[in-house]
Amino acid sequence: MKPDYRNWVPKNMLYLLAFFAFLCFVIAALLLWLLQPGTKRVIWASLCLIAAVSLTVICLWMTRMYRAFSYDGTRKLSKDVVEGLAGYVKAQKDGLILDVGCGSGALTIAVAKRNPTAKVIGIDRWGKEYGSYSRNLCERNAKAEDVDNVEFRRGDAVNLDFPDESFDAVTSNYVYHNISGINRQELLLETLRLVKKGGTFAIHDIFSKGKYGDMRSFIKELEEMGYENIQLIDTTDGLFMTKKEAAQYSLKYSAIFCGRK
Repeated sequence: MKPDYRNWVPKNMLYLLAFFAFLCFVIAALLLWLLQPGTKRVIWASLCLIAAVSLTVICLWMTRMYRAFSYDGTRKLSKDVVEGLAGYVKAQKDGLILDVGCGSGALTIAVAKRNPTAKVIGIDRWGKEYGSYSRNLCERNAKAEDVDNVEFRRGDAVNLDFPDESFDAVTSNYVYHNISGINRQELLLETLRLVKKGGTFAIHDIFSKGKYGDMRSFIKELEEMGYENIQLIDTTDGLFMTKKEAAQYSLKYSAIFCGRK
């Protein structure tokens, strides 16, 4: 059995974009054919054509992203990111690791493979916006990969249902920037409270100032709290992707926020 990590770009979205682009082209053609010559006909037909062209461009861009991130494609960008991030997550024998926002289980499983003597828990809310992801999918993927040191639970990154200092390591991949209506530095603190003294964290996300504020000041605050070896490692300089790819796929400012408690 082959694992199915899905694609964060929904295939149904591509079909819908293509359908509505085609529909707009058809409507524009009908308007030009059926309506009497005049300003209104030109305006409505032009609006439909603009919508059709715009939807076509978006569809082509999203299709390119779908191919780049696909585990079955030639680029396999998602796999490179997951495997690369997993290399930063380590725990000693019988350690406990948390993956926040596990999606299809890709990172959870990759971390479990690299830490065979530890247990890795993946949590996710599996919301409607990513309807193809589920706990059952994660468990099937773990079985397909012959990985048994994992567990998947429903959970929420905003309010993590674990006591303080429960884990030897915590990780997450492209999750927090999607959560709106909350200070993301506070979101990081909610995650870091779960790390044991001496434990580590490696969180990969889009750390732009608009999303996270001043990370340098935040890192200084953490250092004053006793955290050590804190880094913000740029992953768009060839580590996981090129700067060109990061710009093309809206992943500028991607970095690993890591350190020790």
